Amino acid sequence: MAPVKLDITTRKINAKTSILDIRGEVTGSAESILMAAYAEATAAGAQAIILNFGGLEYMNSSGIGLLVTMLIRIQREKQRLLAFGLSDHYRQIFDLTQLDKAIGIHPTEAAALAAAG
Repeated sequence: MAPVKLDITTRKINAKTSILDIRGEVTGSAESILMAAYAEATAAGAQAIILNFGGLEYMNSSGIGLLVTMLIRIQREKQRLLAFGLSDHYRQIFDLTQLDKAIGIHPTEAAALAAAG
C-alpha cells in the first residue's frame, strides 16, 4: 500500500465550530487520518465541521467515498458539514456527485464561518 500523503490539522474556532485544514491527498488510504481529525473535532464539542480544501493536492473516488462516510456520521450526530477552498475542478466534481447539496460549499473561510453560525 502506498504511503499516505495527507496531513489534517484541527482548529477549534469556538465551542461549536472546528475547521479541518486538509493538506495533501484524500484517497482511500487516508481514512484513519480523516476520521481521527473528525473525532478530535467532535470530542471538542463541534456541531459544525468545516473542511478547508485549500491545501488539497489530489482526491480520487475513494476519497470522495470517505467524505460520504464522514457526512453520514455527521448527519447521524445532528452536526453540519461545510467546506471552502475547493478548486474549480473539485467544485465541478462536488456538483456532479451532488455532494454540494449535502455539504455547504463556500468561497472563503469567512463565508463558511458565517454560515456555520
